[in-house]
Order: sequence, then structure tokens, then C-alpha cells
Amino acid sequence: MRSWWWKILSLLLLVYTIVGGFLMAVPRMDIVNETIRNLYFHVPMWFVMMVLFTCAFVYSIKYLRSADMKHDIYAVQFTNTGIVFSILGMLTGMIWAQYTWGTAWSNDPKQLGTALCMLIYFAYIILRGGIKDEEKKAKISAVYNIFAFAMIVPLIYVLPRMVDSLHPGNGGNPAFGKYDLDNTMRAVFYPASLGWILFGVWIASLQIRTALLKYQNENS
Repeated sequence: MRSWWWKILSLLLLVYTIVGGFLMAVPRMDIVNETIRNLYFHVPMWFVMMVLFTCAFVYSIKYLRSADMKHDIYAVQFTNTGIVFSILGMLTGMIWAQYTWGTAWSNDPKQLGTALCMLIYFAYIILRGGIKDEEKKAKISAVYNIFAFAMIVPLIYVLPRMVDSLHPGNGGNPAFGKYDLDNTMRAVFYPASLGWILFGVWIASLQIRTALLKYQNENS
């Protein structure tokens, strides 16, 4: 039961997010209107992505230090799951942009930076698929993963803030939390963020379990 408490918590928080996210009142704002509820889904996707990519980064370093293939498996599955949540984050953002900016894609600096990061991680998958030797694959992909993680900060968090941007919190455009994240929204947003993060880690743990079993069977 001890190993399941956080998984049960994640499901309860996600149910609370869905129910509270659609039923609780939100601030009335021009243009944004009811789409502000997407904050409970869009932003947490990026939180999950960052947590998973950070875990992958740590296990990539661990692999380079230990050459333990289990660390490579952890890094790969955390990366793969992080990519899935990056796609979900991009899709929810594009839906939101369609209703607030008038178009799903506007070449906004934040969109472009995020798209570049996604392409970098997509290349990680292609890189691994193109190398047959398992040890060589693990070593090269670990090094690549470290540099890929290092690119997230400038592409998503630094460069978009230095230029004009429609995205909240970038290019002089104030973040939502500065003027509309009232106590009612905080009561949903914070649990939603925790719930999605736990859910993302849960999915990654299932992927890791499956990959470890496959690895043990192949090397038994």
C-alpha cells in the first residue's frame, strides 16, 4: 500500500482538477474569458515535462559515471514520457492560442523556442534508433541528453523573455499569476500541477518497469 499512496493521490488530484477546473468560478477577462481554465492543463504539462527531462538528465549523468545499463533505461523512459507531455503541452497551448490570439500558430518566440526543444528531443529518439551497439548507443545518447537538457533554459526561459511576445510572462507581457490567479484558481492550479506531475512520474515508472523486465529477459 505504501508504494501506491502517491499514485492514488495523483488520481484524486486529477479528478479534483477536472471537476474543480470546470465548475469553479474564474476571473472574467477580456479575450481570454473561459479559456483561462486551460491554465489547469496547459501549464502543468510543461511542469511534468521539466520534471521528467530533469530526471532523464540526472540518470544520463549516472550512466556516464557507472556504465550501468539500468541507468540508461531510466534516462530513456523518462525522456520518452517527457516528450509525450511536451506534445500535450504544445497541443493545449495551440488550442488556447486559437481562441485568444486568433490562430493556433503565430511564430511567437515562446512557441518557436518550445518547438526547437521538441525537435532536439525528437532527434534523441532518432539517434538511439540509428545505433545498433547497445553500450555505444547508451553512451552517445547520454551525452546528447545532457546537452539537450542544457538547451531548454535558453530556448524556453531566456530568449523569449528578451523579445516581444504574446505569451504571458515573456517579452514584457505580464504572467497570468500577476493579475488574475486569484485564490479560487490557486485552489485548483496548485493541486492540478502536483497531480499531473505525479501522474507523469507514474507513467514513466510503468515504462521503466516494462523496459527493465525486457532487459532482464534478454540478458538472463
